[in-house]
Amino acid sequence: MTVATANRPASRRSTKRTSPTYGPGGSDIDVRLVARSIAQAALEVLAGTRPVHQLSRSLDPECYLSLQHRAALTRKHAAKTRGNPQPHRSPMVRSVRVCSISDSICEASIVVAEEQRCRAVAMRLERLDGVWQVTALEIG
Repeated sequence: MTVATANRPASRRSTKRTSPTYGPGGSDIDVRLVARSIAQAALEVLAGTRPVHQLSRSLDPECYLSLQHRAALTRKHAAKTRGNPQPHRSPMVRSVRVCSISDSICEASIVVAEEQRCRAVAMRLERLDGVWQVTALEIG
């Protein structure tokens, strides 16, 4: 059922967007699932519930060091201001959108809900040797 609104005429057809699926050895891996799991893991690192080294294969060296530094600063700030070394609890991915730039490059935007707020995560993923790796990561 299509609803006509001022911005969307009834005759306009919705187009189904497909996200690329690539994997080593011909197996299909949905990029949305990769982006979802990396975003969830990155926020768990910031929350202090996951060690950053678990993301070493998923992040390029610059992103890895940046996340490691931000996690240390976040924990230090939370311990000073609230007396609680765990600043965030239970981050949960709500939505993932992926835009394919080329066969080996995708960009993803992810919405993550925490206890009292929602956060945006943006990442650029590049397929290197059959493995998706994050080459840019922004966490709001």
